[in-house]
Amino acid sequence: MLRRIWAVVLKEFRHIQRDPRSLAVMFLIPVVQLLLLGYAATTDVEHLAIGVVDYDRTPESRALLDAYQASNYFTIVAYLPNADALRFEVDRGRLRGGIIVPAGYGRTLEKTGRGQIAFVIDGSDPSIAQTAFSAAQAVGQALSVDLIEERLRVDPKRQPGIDVRVRVWYNPEMRSQNFMIPGLIGMVLTFITMLMTAMSIVREREWGTMEQLVVTPIRPIELVIGKVIPYVVVAFWDLLEILALGVFWFDVPIRGSLPLLLELSALYLLSSLALGLLVSTIAHTQQEAMFLTYFIMLPSIFLSGFFFPIDAMPPVLQFISNFVPLKYVLIIVRGVILKGVGLPELQDAVLAVVLFNVVLLVVAASRFRKRGI
Repeated sequence: MLRRIWAVVLKEFRHIQRDPRSLAVMFLIPVVQLLLLGYAATTDVEHLAIGVVDYDRTPESRALLDAYQASNYFTIVAYLPNADALRFEVDRGRLRGGIIVPAGYGRTLEKTGRGQIAFVIDGSDPSIAQTAFSAAQAVGQALSVDLIEERLRVDPKRQPGIDVRVRVWYNPEMRSQNFMIPGLIGMVLTFITMLMTAMSIVREREWGTMEQLVVTPIRPIELVIGKVIPYVVVAFWDLLEILALGVFWFDVPIRGSLPLLLELSALYLLSSLALGLLVSTIAHTQQEAMFLTYFIMLPSIFLSGFFFPIDAMPPVLQFISNFVPLKYVLIIVRGVILKGVGLPELQDAVLAVVLFNVVLLVVAASRFRKRGI
């Protein structure tokens, strides 16, 4: 039995070696995805380009603008003559917003201790607009506190009130890379194993070599095992590749147990392999297998919490997300890497993965036959 399985494994490795496109998909695409998501898919909003319309031109207005410039959120890239010019620059996309300082701002601030400015924000991208809105208010509040301390000669920290001290656990710097890169592990494990497993079996049918395998002494289970082993090896190589790049390139810490992460990843691979086998029983060509894989992956990415929080979704989509295997591997991977948790804390997600493994393997095995239908 082992000799027959090994023969199929060697055959599959030769197919991989002779197909440059497969090699690119398996080894280069994970690296490209990591670099793109690590740098581009970030929720950290810093150095937003803004313009300034300063009708006042006093030391007070310059101090105000210096405070916004000193923050990491805004970068003043243009000083404009009027509000119409500011609107034009925002409309063309050169600026994300702007500050309008009215005439008499400094005089009013000196007399009454209160000043008013306008901060306009391009709301076409809500995620950026929300961060800019919060940052603009935070800088203004900090200036107000400094002004109170200066004019009234009081220490705001000693005044009555509630002192809220926020502590961020697991990701104190709130870096997007620490969230995205562990999630990429789950996505790559799903995509690579499902796509390549499905295409390897469909390729045999498309090339007409499945009939040759039928007449050999190889049993169906041996054929399946021999075909999936190479892609399990490739998936683990990609996992280690992403972990190494994440740790040494993006400085993502691994706070949990690496052996536990590998063991639970191997457990999840059964679900991906079963999905690949299931796709292979439906598709008749490699192109169909690729389309079906993307058809499964796209909803999984959006409903698993990879990009968007599940808690923010409508109740119907939250319910549907419970039937997405990728959701649970993301909980596992992020839990081990970011939180450093162990098996007791992950038992619900692990049980869900085991349940998916059983269901998907039973369904795939019932459809799969030695002749590949």
